Amino acid sequence: MRKREGEVRIPSGCAIAAIMDRTGACHDGRNIVKSIALMHDRSNGLGGGFAAYGIYPDYAELYAFHIFYESREERLATESYLNDMFVVEVSEKIPTTKVRAITDEPIIWRYFLRPNTGKIEETGLSEDEYTMRCVMRINGMFPGTFVASSGKNMGAFKGVGYPEEIGEFYRIDEYKAWLWTAHGRFPTNTPGWWGGAHPFTLLDWSTVHNGEISSYDANRRYVEMYDYDCALQTDTEAITYLFDLLVRKHGLSQEMAAHIMTAPEWDYIETLPPAERDFETALRSVYSSALVNGPFSIIIGSSSGMLALNDRLKLRALVAAEKGDMFYLASEEAAIRAVCPDAENVRTVDGGVPLRVMRYDCETEGAMR
Repeated sequence: MRKREGEVRIPSGCAIAAIMDRTGACHDGRNIVKSIALMHDRSNGLGGGFAAYGIYPDYAELYAFHIFYESREERLATESYLNDMFVVEVSEKIPTTKVRAITDEPIIWRYFLRPNTGKIEETGLSEDEYTMRCVMRINGMFPGTFVASSGKNMGAFKGVGYPEEIGEFYRIDEYKAWLWTAHGRFPTNTPGWWGGAHPFTLLDWSTVHNGEISSYDANRRYVEMYDYDCALQTDTEAITYLFDLLVRKHGLSQEMAAHIMTAPEWDYIETLPPAERDFETALRSVYSSALVNGPFSIIIGSSSGMLALNDRLKLRALVAAEKGDMFYLASEEAAIRAVCPDAENVRTVDGGVPLRVMRYDCETEGAMR
């Protein structure tokens, strides 16, 4: 039996990177592979992956499910469920290339589908909520089956290997996206397995993460009160679900969700003017279980852009830069310079302060920070 999260402890250290064109123009995956590959020594070959937005324009209105199966029987059982709950327009194996270092890959399939109208009407749920609950059921109730991504016009490509090997395996250079994120993994609390590689996703959200979340149990219990199931048992999964809960279900802005996750210390709150102090006190009281503790840097991708966030003490490095319409994030400045030697406005992301970068046509959703 393959060991999973929580069964083995290995010291942590990872690399994350992102490249975004704020105009929405799409670029192939060569540069994101080059950027994350420069940080090779931050990984140990037990996990790498990419999230890409804008890669399925011909199916932009359909949910794109990327699913791992450990056997053909598990694929057939899951497909029976998918055909009951959704209308599956396309079902196909994701194209891959043989890579010598990758030898234990699962069956990797993708589906373009839309929720079954009759089932939606029976539940009274929105399409996103219905789809989210189906993803939770697949991950939790179908052994040997794991949903790698489930958003629209996006996908996650991940597995066990160094990120440049994973990029070659999935033929990332053949896809074109306006936002790419990447992860090179040195696992925490796991020997590394395909379902545990980053990015972790749900609907249009994707998260790549460097660090360790010491508040995992509190965060997990909190999101599980709202129909999420942390079946993959990893802290990055909990962060993704927490963000979906705060933004999609509770209707908060991405900046406010990030503020809740990295709320100021009580000692600092006591120094604020009365109105602000009361607001911060109420926020911390209502969302006490949404506070994320531990050393971390994360990049969260979505259909509107990306958000970068460091823990309050900034215990993990994260650098931002830009050039024209292009925006870059990486654990090391050198990873940005590798693909944009003349990058401008290079700076570190402040601890506990969200940096949101939006596509120009989405900026009416809120101010870019």
